[in-house]
Amino acid sequence: MNLIEAVNLSKVYEKKDNTVTAINDVSFEIKKGEILGLVGESGCGKSTLGKLLLKLENATSGRVIFDGEDITDFSFEKMRTIRRNMQMIFQNSPNAFNPYFTVKQIVMEPLNSYTKGEYDKKEKEIEEILSKVGLNKSYMSRHVSELSGGQRQRVGIARALVLKPKFVVCDEVVSSVDYAVRNQILNLLTELKEQMGFTYLFISHDISAVNRICDRIVVMYLGNIVEIIPKIGNKALHPYSQALFAAVLVPNPRDRQKRKVLYEEYEERVAFGSGCVFQNRCLYAEETCVKNKPELVSLEGRSGHFVACHFINKTNTSC
Repeated sequence: MNLIEAVNLSKVYEKKDNTVTAINDVSFEIKKGEILGLVGESGCGKSTLGKLLLKLENATSGRVIFDGEDITDFSFEKMRTIRRNMQMIFQNSPNAFNPYFTVKQIVMEPLNSYTKGEYDKKEKEIEEILSKVGLNKSYMSRHVSELSGGQRQRVGIARALVLKPKFVVCDEVVSSVDYAVRNQILNLLTELKEQMGFTYLFISHDISAVNRICDRIVVMYLGNIVEIIPKIGNKALHPYSQALFAAVLVPNPRDRQKRKVLYEEYEERVAFGSGCVFQNRCLYAEETCVKNKPELVSLEGRSGHFVACHFINKTNTSC
């Protein structure tokens, strides 16, 4: 059963001299208990999409369905009734906290906003969630300036999960930590999902992290979904997806192969305003790619695998 659905979702920012389309007619769903990975280059619209699903930003067009209810036109006050079930772990955790607050005050804030109850009961809930993220109660009196990067990230996770939400957007939660802490956080997110039944949208540049914990992967390019890969280990078929996955280094340097997967100097290629969004950088682009935008279609014999490309057969033999 789907917990959240995006239906033809778009976000356009109007500027004085031009308009910027951050999200362009995007449709997909996230099933209950699933970890859906969202990958793509910086600026492709990943964080914006996460905020649209949570209604932290309003969509220009399209619909958002949460737990069977259309929340697209919900007012701020009406959103408060379901906000506790939709939370976000923000990237760049040091800037997401009030520097004058202690850890207890930071994690207490959502409890004060969305729940009623005695102070002692809330304090116990804070101790419990901090314990689950690997921080004992001695951390409650500390300020964020006294914490390491990994500890700050754990506080951010605790703050998002203390309300026991149904849906959590994890925005680059392992981008600012070292490798050891990264693994601890990935294990933690997986364990908490199994223990408490969370559903995640996992936004990341770290393809290996996405491969490790996600059930499916959505690949975005310039605000468009170009591929949905149904299961980890399935072959990426879109040329852009192949380029992303080719960028992941294998542990043994001797096994690494340098191969051309896209045009880097794409400004010198065909200027696009119609057709395929990836045409300027694609090695396989032809005239039809310039004129016609490919639809995101399901592949025959690959259940749940969707690709937006005119030449799947070409890309399938190249990888």
